[in-house]
Amino acid sequence: MGVFCTIVPPHVLDHLARNGAGTARRTLEHDARERTRRRLTTALGTSAAGTPGSGQLAKVAPGDLLDHPARSLFDARHRDDLPGHETRTEGAKPSSDASVNRAYDGLGATFDTYLSAYGRHSIDGQGLPLTASVHYLHGYNNAFWNGDQMVFGDGDGEVFLDFTLPLDVIGHELTHGVTQYSANLHYTGQSGALNESVSDVFGSLIKQYALGQSAHQADWLIGSGLLAPGVSGQGLRSMKAPGTAYDDPRLGKDPQPAAMSGYVTTDDDNGGVHINSGIPNHAFYLVATALGGNAWIQAGQIWYDTLTGGHLPANADFATFAAATAAAALARYGDAAAPYHAVLDAWSTVGVTPAAAPTLPHQQPGHSQKV
Repeated sequence: MGVFCTIVPPHVLDHLARNGAGTARRTLEHDARERTRRRLTTALGTSAAGTPGSGQLAKVAPGDLLDHPARSLFDARHRDDLPGHETRTEGAKPSSDASVNRAYDGLGATFDTYLSAYGRHSIDGQGLPLTASVHYLHGYNNAFWNGDQMVFGDGDGEVFLDFTLPLDVIGHELTHGVTQYSANLHYTGQSGALNESVSDVFGSLIKQYALGQSAHQADWLIGSGLLAPGVSGQGLRSMKAPGTAYDDPRLGKDPQPAAMSGYVTTDDDNGGVHINSGIPNHAFYLVATALGGNAWIQAGQIWYDTLTGGHLPANADFATFAAATAAAALARYGDAAAPYHAVLDAWSTVGVTPAAAPTLPHQQPGHSQKV
């Protein structure tokens, strides 16, 4: 079963709440309850085997997998009763509700990117149906993956807008599901920061894929378009320049470091998983821009091979992940190729030394990718 993963970090909501934002306080309190509930459910094992998020899904024969998603969209009607009222299913005509349609399209774009770029059928690789609920609670300032489905708040309209607006937010949260069904990185400390970073990486790649952008054309922002007018910021995080995404009296200043020299040691937010993710985020940005072209092709392939190759321990730290990405680049492209050297240079730039000299694992099979 997956953990409860939100797009807006607790430190942002805490800053808002301390500055008198009642909706932020309610969101923060709700998210804390949900995290506790999720931990207890996982510990007690109350999820039935075979349900989404349990890790016990029945295998689907490759010939039975569809090349399109199986989407179900629900309206939570501002309540805490998920999934809510079904409003649109796969193949149905667009709804009169713009949030429903944006979520539907975002789920589809995520499915399409993983299938076309990496040959992955849905987030579990086995065609898992994609479920999402919109209009969750009143003024809820977040979106989350709860191990089973996506959930979107409407925002309060003062600091945050509707959470279905940025495609990378949808891709980010669904990628928590991909991680859940592959490396299942522990959501604490450096492994938790890697969990968050992987979601930022593929959230950004999903947006770039949908827009047909090159690495140099991309904005490398997570949550662009989410902040309400009048808020001083571009988004929630910047992979290009961690620590610069926002600087606003209500939100505070973006605390993300771009290198290990700024690593933040804290007990908050599961050991700073949303803060220190800036370090591996920046490493990926450096790899992608060094290689140029479409980032999902080489840089994204290396990160995907690392996440899904079966060699990454769930408690991986930055040094272990760095070594794993170097090994993945070596296996796929060879030690004389630009991707391998770009990976080593990027981790060196952010101050991470791979845990060990990368070794050559079994060669990954090639995959035809859409360019």
